[in-house]
This record gives sequence, structure tokens and C-alpha cells, in this order.
Amino acid sequence: MAGVRIGVLGAGGRMGQALVRAVASAPDAELSGGTEIEGSPWIGKDVGEPAGLGPFGAPIVADARTLFQNSDVVLDFTAAIAVPRHAQIAAELGKAYVVGTTGLAAAEERAVQLASKRVPIVKSANMSIGVNLLIALTRQAAAALDLNFDAEILEMHHRHKVDAPSGTAKALGNAIAEARRQTHDRVAVMSREGVPGERRRGEIGYATLRGGLVVGEHTVMFASDRERIELTHRASSRDIFAEGAVTAAGWVHGKAPGLYGMTDVLGLKD
Repeated sequence: MAGVRIGVLGAGGRMGQALVRAVASAPDAELSGGTEIEGSPWIGKDVGEPAGLGPFGAPIVADARTLFQNSDVVLDFTAAIAVPRHAQIAAELGKAYVVGTTGLAAAEERAVQLASKRVPIVKSANMSIGVNLLIALTRQAAAALDLNFDAEILEMHHRHKVDAPSGTAKALGNAIAEARRQTHDRVAVMSREGVPGERRRGEIGYATLRGGLVVGEHTVMFASDRERIELTHRASSRDIFAEGAVTAAGWVHGKAPGLYGMTDVLGLKD
């Protein structure tokens, strides 16, 4: 990543701080600055300060456009509502963009897709190498097992997470649906309560847990009448997501316009 200037949106938050540390420790990468919302006490401070690092000579600003102008690649793990504006700025300025924000609505997804016609974008519900391997293994298992194996996805995150099920859980569900040649939204059951009736053949069920400071846990279960197969990933540190995002930043710099995923970055495409 020789000389890649990487900016961090939301540099004062928990994930933003992890991203700053990951960029700072990456060889041949340079921190170009960060952003925070208007009124944040971090505005005007050096981007290294919230993360407990020394100064990098790059400020935290309130204007995202300024950060994009000063960067080759910008990392975004902020709020879904902010993604369309960030994607538009990236497209206007011709800057590569890495999106790890989850919980995007359809209009927000479309904004990213539109921007990717002009600039290279990596978007993933989870930047972890281990999680992306889990998704690949889940796809393989679903392709090998017939509908006699009921598919269920269990996820747990910290109490502060605002969307549910997680973007990673949905990515796992989509991997199952694609392997089975199903339309995900027709077979997905996001929750069960009351008297939902007998489980339909071919459903993809979801269960969501929230509590404590759990970074992220995902388990995919394939259960038949005689056996059960479980694939699990447990994250113990946000650093795995930050490190994956920095890997994505190095990979996407200089790529042709398009919408890429971590399977592209890690070479896990079928």
C-alpha cells in the first residue's frame, strides 16, 4: 500500500478509533485525517488523539468533503443515513470508498451502487477475514445439503448495536438462499413469536440476541431429523474488522469503478 492516504469517518467513536489504530500500524499507509459530527469535542484535534496515539499531523474535521479531498481511500463505519452523502462525495471527487456500515435501507444501497459506477467501492457487512471465510463455508454447506436440513442463523452483539438482525447474519442468510437457488426475502423468517405455526420447509430462520459488550458472534445451523451441523465465528476484538477494512483499502486503491466485496479482496470468489 505504498503511500495510500486513508481517512476515517467517525474517528472519535469506538470503531473509528480501532480503524485509526489499524491504519497507523499498517506499513506504507498514511492517516489523512478523520471526521466527527458538529459539536464533538474531537473537532480540531489530531486524528490520533481519540485512539490514544501520538499526533499524525492530520486533523479531525466536521466536513466529510474535506476528508475525501485529502484522502486516496476513505473508511466508513458510521451511520446508514450518512452513507448516501458520503458515497456521492466519493463519486464527485473520484475517491475510493470502503463501507462497513450495516443496516442500510434500499435507498441507501442504491446510492452506493450508483456511486460505484464512477469509483471503486468495497462494501461488506463484515470486514473480518474469519467471517468472510464463514460465509464461504456456509455457501458450500448449503449447496451440499438439501432442504431436509433446516437452516437457522443465531447472532449476538453488544447492547449498543442499533440494527437487527446484523448485516453479517443477513449475509449468511443470503449465502444460503443463493446456494439453494431461493429468493431470500421469500423464505427468511426474521423472528418468531406467539403461535407462528409449524416451520415451513426451506425457511431460513433468524434469532437475535443483544447484551453486554459482545463484539459479535454468529452461528449457522443446518438441522435434519438425524444430525446437526454448526458453523460458528466469535469475534473477541473490533480490531479484526478494522484490520480487514485497511486490507480492503489497500486492495481497492487504483481499482476500476465497481462495487466489490470482501470476497473479492480476499480471493474467495467461486
